[in-house]
Order: sequence, then structure tokens, then C-alpha cells
Amino acid sequence: MNTRTETGFTPIDPALYAKAFQLLDPAPEPIDPATPAALTPVPFTLPAPPVRQTGPVEKTLTDALAFLDTNGWAKGTLISPEGARCSIGALRAAAGARNGAYCDAGNLLLDEARNQHGKQWESIPLWNDRHSGAQVRSVWEAAIRRAHHMNI
Repeated sequence: MNTRTETGFTPIDPALYAKAFQLLDPAPEPIDPATPAALTPVPFTLPAPPVRQTGPVEKTLTDALAFLDTNGWAKGTLISPEGARCSIGALRAAAGARNGAYCDAGNLLLDEARNQHGKQWESIPLWNDRHSGAQVRSVWEAAIRRAHHMNI
């Protein structure tokens, strides 16, 4: 085997090489092996977690369920004499207007009602009036979870 050691590079002057490093780092600190190096604390802060904004559909559903919790739930009427409301009445109170969030929240609520209680339900009032308070609440909570998961 023949190993070639000649590279064709110009040889360096070691003194010139040392002088170049001295110019880059003119006064290096001498290291005393007997003294441990002092550590300078580096401040470390975690970035703030992203703030999740509640979507308009989730907010409408959450506000409507809070309205039902506060004012009561009703069957067979939009608003009872005592101020309790059915599910559609609570949605209207929470949305304030028949806007996009109101429509989307109603569609999501009805879809969840159909998931839990069968596909035969054509409207929120029909479904609301034929189920117990616990069944209605279960649908509301599931719809809120879906809206949260969908970030809407």
C-alpha cells in the first residue's frame, strides 16, 4: 500500500498561527484547576401557553346552558310564566339575535340530540318537549364539548 503524505497545502508558521489566536482572544482568563468555575445563573422563563379563545358557537351554547341553570328549564312553552325557557328559548336569549352563532349552535345541539336520542327529531322544540331535564342537559353538555373540540 502506498500512502501519500504530501497534500499540496502551504505549510503554516506556528508562531503566526498563535499570534492570530492571540489577536482574536487578547487576554484569556487563566484557569486555576483548584478553584471551581463560578456559574452565572441564566434566567429561564417558559413562554406563556397560547390563550385559547372560546368560539362563538361554544360561547352561545355555554351561555344558554348557564341561562337554563339560572332561570330554569321548561317543556311545552318557549318561556314559562316564571321565566324558565325551553332549549330554543335559552339559545335565543344567549345569542341575542338570530345570527350565525345562534344558527350553528342550534344545528350542533340538534345534531347531538339526534346522536343521543335518534334521528327522528326534526326540531329542537320537539326533542326538548319529549325528554327529561337530565337527558336535555346531557345533550347540551355534549354539544358544548363538541364545539370546544371543533374550536367553533
